[in-house]
Amino acid sequence: MKNHVIPKEITDIIETLEKAGFEAFLVGGCTRDIFLGKTPKDWDITTNATPDQIIPLFPKTFYENTYGTVGVVNEITEDDKLKIVEVTPYRLESSYTDHRHPDEVKFSKSIEDDLKRRDFTINAIAVSISDGAIKDIVDLFGGLKDIKDKVIRSVGNPSDRFTEDALRMIRGVRLSSEIGFMINIDTEKAMLSHGKLLEKISIERIRDEFIRIIMSNNPKYGIELLDKFNLLKYIVPELLKAKGIEQNQAHAYDVWEHLLRTLQHSADKNWSLEIRLAALFHDISKPETRRISHETKQFTFYGHEVVGSRETRKILERMKFPTKTIEKVSKMVRWHMFFSDTETISLSAVRRMINNVGRENIWDLINIRICDRIGTGRPKENPYRLRKYQSMIDEALRDPISVGMLKIDGKRIMDVTHVTPGPKIGYLLNALLEEVLENPSLNTQEYLEKRSLELITLSEKELKDLGEKGKIKKEEAENQNIDQIHKKYHVS
Repeated sequence: MKNHVIPKEITDIIETLEKAGFEAFLVGGCTRDIFLGKTPKDWDITTNATPDQIIPLFPKTFYENTYGTVGVVNEITEDDKLKIVEVTPYRLESSYTDHRHPDEVKFSKSIEDDLKRRDFTINAIAVSISDGAIKDIVDLFGGLKDIKDKVIRSVGNPSDRFTEDALRMIRGVRLSSEIGFMINIDTEKAMLSHGKLLEKISIERIRDEFIRIIMSNNPKYGIELLDKFNLLKYIVPELLKAKGIEQNQAHAYDVWEHLLRTLQHSADKNWSLEIRLAALFHDISKPETRRISHETKQFTFYGHEVVGSRETRKILERMKFPTKTIEKVSKMVRWHMFFSDTETISLSAVRRMINNVGRENIWDLINIRICDRIGTGRPKENPYRLRKYQSMIDEALRDPISVGMLKIDGKRIMDVTHVTPGPKIGYLLNALLEEVLENPSLNTQEYLEKRSLELITLSEKELKDLGEKGKIKKEEAENQNIDQIHKKYHVS
């Protein structure tokens, strides 16, 4: 364990409680992270003071729950968000009739009472602080040894802990995928026996733990554990139908393994939740769309992206994901089969794809394709064909070089010069474009209006000749831009 200096704002809260005659300890995930040598994201403090005793000690607090937790506001960030530290009184165990919440919350004066009601030993270590550093450690259940041995083990009887709050089973899997610890055998057995209790848990709580598994460094392992302990069928049962579904020769794995490997690569790249969800669900409807081709004797999965998009939407809606997430993920599942023969595909087809998925999503779709490729068992992440497609997308997305770039248009030229519509206006616009391409700083309305008054005095032939020079300059600039894009992706 490396030495950790506790932030001053945390030390100040603990010292304030102690000066008032109360005990105060850091507890839970923050102490686990300290002993793992990590910087905690959140800090939780427990004390023998009651909420009525905590609140008067601090200038800004809020208290809106039935569990005794007081939020102490100790900082306002630059974006005007409150930074809050939770301070919770020691609590006693009680029964959990609904397998979700304690039937009754009773406060205790003993840190021992508080620790023995916690989920896992690695989360049941309390530390006291002096001068910003650890002073004393209260470790009643061998949490420090379990951290050393990299084991996740329930506090006391695991069946009791999971019966109290069934979500702890998913939390154990989440911790394992986040920090790489193995789950203790007795804890495993209890998970296998109590999965059905998850039916009592709100989908929002399950979703939040599922997200943390997906966003961990090892989500493939996390999903595999959920399956091993028969928990996945209470979360995303639709994934289970992918097990054992053989694919064609392009794939080294069945659909289940392919989905998990695709998800894992998205985590290895540290990509967003939306990309990870789309990676996990992109082929979820291959099982029901699988057919055997009479000609090739190979499996086909026609329309699996369309069916899969609907299935993905149904899953995410059931789990009550935000609408924005549902729309993006289901859209990326729908269009993940964009990849085509780059020798025959046209820029107009690429533009249609961009229109289908949205400019804001097109590069995420490419990233899903990269994950999809690795998930098939192919070692190369970015082959020529994919780089060529990236090049075509870049080309389709860029603003084309045209008179539309000018800070003036034909109507304004007619207003300024008092010339009626005719070919002369087009020649003049191309002549102006030639000047702007040579010197982009000239692309101002003031200059172009002034220059239009000068050029309009030329004969139509003279203006046409200037316009032709503008077209040639435009084509040269277009070709130069495209060459740069091709060099960027190392394609021809």
